[in-house]
Amino acid sequence: MPVGALTSITHRVTGIVLAFCVPFSVYLLDLSLRGPQSFAQVVGLFDHWAFRVAVVVSVWALAHHLLAGVRHLLSDIDVGSQLHAARRSAWIVNLCGVAVALLAAGALL
Repeated sequence: MPVGALTSITHRVTGIVLAFCVPFSVYLLDLSLRGPQSFAQVVGLFDHWAFRVAVVVSVWALAHHLLAGVRHLLSDIDVGSQLHAARRSAWIVNLCGVAVALLAAGALL
């Protein structure tokens, strides 16, 4: 499968992941703003490896979805829509999404 197709499919998947993350993110934000004890409870979640993994996946999904969305918007106005440029931009989106996720993982360690 071409890299552009993989990037497009992953763009859709990350949109679904982000849609599932919104209610949890809003709940955690609300909980953290209730008071010092609630904030400490939210911060304490970062001690669990599963929560850290979920945060890294969410950051990757956000980065990939944002970058792929910009790529799609630019191709709609014929910027980078030639085959070589489209393939290169798809690789850039995929690699930058992974790089942002790795930076997030490094920050959580």
